[in-house]
Amino acid sequence: MLIAEIIDKLEEWAPPSYQENYDNAGLICGNPKEVVSGVLVCLDSIEDTIDEAIKLGCNLIIAHHPIVFKGLKKITSHTYVERTLIKAIKNDVAIYAMHTNLDSVTTGVNYKIGNLLGVKEPKILAPQKGTLEKLVTYCPNDKVEELRNKLFEAGAGKLGDYDSCSFNQEGIGTFRGLENSNAYVGEKLKLHSESETKIEVVLPTYLRQKVIKNLLQFHPYEEVAYEIYSIENENTYVGSGMVGELADEITLSDFFDILKKTFHLKVIRHTGNPDSKVRRIAWCGGAGSFLLKKAIGAKADIFITGDFKYHEFFDHENKVVIADIGHYESEQFTAHLIVDFLKENFNKFAVHLSGVNTNPVNYY
Repeated sequence: MLIAEIIDKLEEWAPPSYQENYDNAGLICGNPKEVVSGVLVCLDSIEDTIDEAIKLGCNLIIAHHPIVFKGLKKITSHTYVERTLIKAIKNDVAIYAMHTNLDSVTTGVNYKIGNLLGVKEPKILAPQKGTLEKLVTYCPNDKVEELRNKLFEAGAGKLGDYDSCSFNQEGIGTFRGLENSNAYVGEKLKLHSESETKIEVVLPTYLRQKVIKNLLQFHPYEEVAYEIYSIENENTYVGSGMVGELADEITLSDFFDILKKTFHLKVIRHTGNPDSKVRRIAWCGGAGSFLLKKAIGAKADIFITGDFKYHEFFDHENKVVIADIGHYESEQFTAHLIVDFLKENFNKFAVHLSGVNTNPVNYY
């Protein structure tokens, strides 16, 4: 099993195109053509994590946070980032990061948090725009159903909780084949009219290449006419944070007890009255203060995340309880999520959950 094969499967789950523009998810260092000896999964790939991978005989680390966020002009061991990279490269350990792209999918980081809290059928809190496109093509009527199904097989035509979605309109297409043509219908050098169907389907941007491959492979025409349009529709299956409801309404104090037990918390920084009621909750793993207005708009009783600044706590406007449980604390189970995914999809190499506590924050 090559590293590249594992990466392909991971990127089907959390496409790199879903990451935020400041992010650096993907293969940070290493040769994707190397055979995998073992995988170590962690939240942060730091020097101690590299040592752990070496000890366990793992040549691939899959981390949530990228060790490299910004461009490096020098690698001289002066910083922990540089030292980590040097140690990984010297010991042939590849590092792959799944960060905001894993945050953004419905089965990613925030799904895991919701599952731990017992939320049923959570929805994306802030759906992304710019992740969908529309394909338009024209097909002779006798091949429409076959071609349409091949586009669906490649991932086109999915809208929310529906699939096999398309719009079809019949019309007349014209063309004239020149000397070197090999037309599906018609004769060379003669103008031909053909009854055709205009097919329109929506697709995720990251599947464009796969969908076009099927289009060109299964379309009967020698020269295939098609158009791709960017569309501004929200993608309800991709975005930041989640929102959903608990089975029963409980007091804020009781919910805090659940939070502390579930996420092994020593402290919760929060607003609000402990006697108030909680049922509808919004959350975002990591640093999610930018989603506060979305949580208020979703009529959440409480918004759970990390890294709120002092003045940002005032922005709750008595409309939602802010619960800052810490960045590391909110994402600590992400590594478990990745381990479960690898074990479900691969059985040809050992998968290890890191035992290194990489949280740089301590509480006294």
